[in-house]
Amino acid sequence: MPKISAPTIAAHRAQTRERILEAVAELTRTEGIDDISMTEVAARAGITRTALYNYFPDKAALLLAFADEATADFMERYRTELHGVPEPTDRLSAFVRLQLEAIAEHPHPPAAELGASLGPDAYQRLADHVEPMQQLLEEVLRHGTKEGAFTGEPVAATARLVLAMIGAQRVPILRGETSVEEAHALVTSFTLRALGAAEPRTDRTNGAHEANGAVGDRP
Repeated sequence: MPKISAPTIAAHRAQTRERILEAVAELTRTEGIDDISMTEVAARAGITRTALYNYFPDKAALLLAFADEATADFMERYRTELHGVPEPTDRLSAFVRLQLEAIAEHPHPPAAELGASLGPDAYQRLADHVEPMQQLLEEVLRHGTKEGAFTGEPVAATARLVLAMIGAQRVPILRGETSVEEAHALVTSFTLRALGAAEPRTDRTNGAHEANGAVGDRP
């Protein structure tokens, strides 16, 4: 029997499952989701391939579990970071930044390639994980419209457009053609202009500091 390092079998299984998902996260940073294998995941997690299949019957099930955890992590990070932040423009800016950081942290192939690799059913279940992101973005847009910060554009359609712009930055970021910071500035500025909004307060403050510094440097 395998050695049990936790006080109970249930706790041991939970720890092992967490190690497996951590292994997936590490591998996606260097190889991408489409290229990792069950053998690599098992080796990185410190278990046998047979043991891995006791937790996840195939790669699709493993990636679905990973997507569940990544989505939950994003939602928690977003709500924690924006706790008490009232400005709609700052909320929108933070949403874009966190999405772009997630792209850089966990690279994955284009949707069509991932679907071809996993099959249509598994891909559709993975695609369903985008829904909470869209709902969260719609919440940001509704709040901004209610507060008068954004114009009254159709919320659902606008959210889809913003997510598409974020997704379009995936390849340039992964190729090193742009940085997360540059992509964030581009997507945020374009979106806020489309919504008839001013730049986020944090951006205006930084700009003011830079301008003051430039004035102070003049002879």
